[in-house]
Amino acid sequence: MLSRGPWTDRAQHGGAPAALLAHAAEAAVGEPGWFLSRMTVELLRPVPVAPLRVEARTGGGRSVQRAELALFAGDQEVARALGVMMREAELELGRPSAGAGPALPPPAACTEPVRIPGMPEVPSFHYTAMESRVARGSVLGPGDAAVWFRLTVPLVDGVPNSPAMRVMAAADFGNGISWVLPPDRFTFVNTDLTVHLHRAPVGEWVGVDATTVMQPHGVGLTTSRLVDELGEIGIAMQGLVVRQRAAAAA
Repeated sequence: MLSRGPWTDRAQHGGAPAALLAHAAEAAVGEPGWFLSRMTVELLRPVPVAPLRVEARTGGGRSVQRAELALFAGDQEVARALGVMMREAELELGRPSAGAGPALPPPAACTEPVRIPGMPEVPSFHYTAMESRVARGSVLGPGDAAVWFRLTVPLVDGVPNSPAMRVMAAADFGNGISWVLPPDRFTFVNTDLTVHLHRAPVGEWVGVDATTVMQPHGVGLTTSRLVDELGEIGIAMQGLVVRQRAAAAA
């Protein structure tokens, strides 16, 4: 039940399979010294709250490896992903760039958890498996918002949550925290998630600073700046299918 998402109790939150596929990409390469620099996850259909199976294929060279992943529920493919791993190398660059954008107040200075109007408050990935603290804006009304997230449970039994897993679990929240249409009248499900990272997060908290736009032809886009307590770590993007709920349309 801790994988379930906000739209139905039968489907997972996108952060759960995204983090699982990050784990599978790292396990497929299987050697230390590789950094997950990009991951694209395509959610082909709702990922059920059910046993899942991952198939992986890897290839590449000395500096870049690619893990192609397919996620199955039974015999049905429900998601696929591409993870790009770069081999790390020590360079003398002086002080690295901190990235653009304002710094967020640290998690210790934030107390308000994410509670989005119209979403049932039940045991779930978004309310139970993840701890959240609003850092800027408000998730109670429409518009941009920034939230700190921390994965509180092992995503895979007996496996520590890696930095990449924590990032992917948090990055999928962008469209939920920066909603611009009321969730009780509209659904805005992301069909994909692409994350680019230039370094791994330090510590357990990952900040998601998100902006969403939605268009009247039923398509939206969320762009999120990803940070830790030291500064920026990367960006995330989600394509959205926007639909009016049946009761609201009637």
